[in-house]
Amino acid sequence: MQYHSKQEETRREGEAMERAQQQSSDSILATLSVDLLIQILDRVADPRDRKSWRQVCRGFLLAEALRRRSLRVLRREALQGLLRRYAACLERLDLSACPALDDHALAAALAAGAGLWRLRSVNLSRASGVGWRGLAALAKACPHLEAVDLSHCVGVGDREAAALAAAAGLRELWLDKCLGLTDVGLAKVAVGCPALEMLGIKWCLEISDIGIELLAKKCQNLRVLDISYLKITNRSLQFVSSLGKLEDLSMVGCSHIDDAGLQFLNNGSNSLQSVDVSRCENVTSSGLISVIEGHKYLQNLNIGDCFPELAPLFLSKLNDLRDSLTVLKLDGFQVFAPSLKIIGLNCRNLVEIGLSKCKWVTDEGVSELVAGCVNLMTIDLTCCHLLTNKALAAIGDKCKNLTCLQLESCKLITDKGLDCIGTCCLNLEEIDLTDCTMTNAAMKYLSRCSELKVLKLGLCDKISDEGLVHIASNGKKLRVLDLYRCFEVTDDGLAAIATGCKRIKNLNLCYCTRITDLGLKHLSCLEDLLDLELRGVHYITSLGITAIANGCQHLTELDLKHCHLVDDAGLFALGQYTKNLRQANLSYCQVSSMGLCNLLSSLKCLQDVKLVHLTRVPVEGFESALRASGGRLKKLKLLTGLRHLLSPGLIQMLQAWGCRIRWVDKPLNLVP
Repeated sequence: MQYHSKQEETRREGEAMERAQQQSSDSILATLSVDLLIQILDRVADPRDRKSWRQVCRGFLLAEALRRRSLRVLRREALQGLLRRYAACLERLDLSACPALDDHALAAALAAGAGLWRLRSVNLSRASGVGWRGLAALAKACPHLEAVDLSHCVGVGDREAAALAAAAGLRELWLDKCLGLTDVGLAKVAVGCPALEMLGIKWCLEISDIGIELLAKKCQNLRVLDISYLKITNRSLQFVSSLGKLEDLSMVGCSHIDDAGLQFLNNGSNSLQSVDVSRCENVTSSGLISVIEGHKYLQNLNIGDCFPELAPLFLSKLNDLRDSLTVLKLDGFQVFAPSLKIIGLNCRNLVEIGLSKCKWVTDEGVSELVAGCVNLMTIDLTCCHLLTNKALAAIGDKCKNLTCLQLESCKLITDKGLDCIGTCCLNLEEIDLTDCTMTNAAMKYLSRCSELKVLKLGLCDKISDEGLVHIASNGKKLRVLDLYRCFEVTDDGLAAIATGCKRIKNLNLCYCTRITDLGLKHLSCLEDLLDLELRGVHYITSLGITAIANGCQHLTELDLKHCHLVDDAGLFALGQYTKNLRQANLSYCQVSSMGLCNLLSSLKCLQDVKLVHLTRVPVEGFESALRASGGRLKKLKLLTGLRHLLSPGLIQMLQAWGCRIRWVDKPLNLVP
């Protein structure tokens, strides 16, 4: 008894000391003003550190709430509480990744901060559950609203546009692929939001010349307009030409527009700085010449995949843009050396050139180009099959400020060419070597580029662990690494990457068949990893997936297709640890009903899942799992055979929730 009494006394003394220390700490923090705390917070750059900072005490939490201007919500159940906390100061709200968001949830969350909102920008892209009621609540609650993104909300139509038109101060609106939008809805927006400066209606196929005419009349302040893939005619460009402040016009794939339409732009104002007419199949060099003649200050010109060959008159007209043009994209053209020489002479201020899939681009042509365009920072030579190391030597010699180089499928380029780039282009941030004949020596040369952030090595089957060791030796800034079908890469190479490239966010290891669970254990220390592709990595099991789930808890996308040894244990780990997972491919995995149901019910952010050939899951298992998803799924991939086996009520319910189901026509083989 005496022993226990002393033990209890010691415990009480310890608790008293802890309380005293806490009170002392609180008293010190209490002396710091909110303004001073905000100044301290401004010096905390890492988002994870800021999260830890606001958890210290209420004073820190208050300072963070007063300082926060933007918020991205990942869970519907947290939405109302977060908006109540940040209502007074929040200016930018991103709900694009918030699953199962609907009118009721949005209206209720907005009501939490009634009268306090300073919101200026709201991102609702892909929020397919939001309709006119939610948008009406948004427009009413946020009088300062200036920007809304509803792109890829396929259910948005005229009624939703009318509700949003109540936000009279709107300056920026993105409605790309809102398939229900017609001229009527566009007219509502044009009349209700005359201050619009930026508008995207790409893929809104029901909009015609009538809608564009009213838009041009009512919204004279438009600076940016995207009408790509609309079924409009030249008449629309006649109306667009009246927009005196228009700077950026995109009309990709407008097949009914031709040179006569572009001639209208020549007669308009001289404000255009960027024009994109790529994939406009009826446009020729004659129409483009008229655009150049009417707009002497063009900075960005994209004419890719319009017509086969560059006319000499068009090339000479580029001289009119010699002081302004900085970006020129000629993807898909036949481009000969003399043409590139003229571009090099006439466009000396270019910082970006696009020659993707251009035929007849040779070493001589590239040399002539870079001799004049020494300020180039981005060069796209994708599928320019005639290029050799001589082209890279010229680029390295002339383009010292190069940051991005695309060389996919340039198979005549070897390691020697990368030696020039690694020596001369030390500011290189991105390089694509997919399907090139590179070896580990090329990786040694690229390791000199300490600014490298994106490295794509897909189909480079001679790259091994030795090459990854070179990259890791100076790869502290690497964010994206693509090793698709790099068969020689093993666990040792991943160990090097995990040690030297700790900030990687996207990693593609598809069909790297020598990787095992040990390699995934090495990768589990990559805390910033967001996207991991492991398709066809046959030797990994649930042990490796558990390590990834436990260590990479910020993971948002995971591809496990054809990982035949992954079973329920891996799914249970994902359900427990990867709470931010939004996209998963589980096709051909050996999972059962229990594992699938647990995953779909546990992951509140999961919105896109592929479930093809899950042979151990019966129809009843699919039913239970899909019902357990709670209306969060936006995309679902299933075998066609399940279409007539799943209950019609379930399919109707998923579609009512805004889930798009892709049915794959392959044989169905389920457990009996």
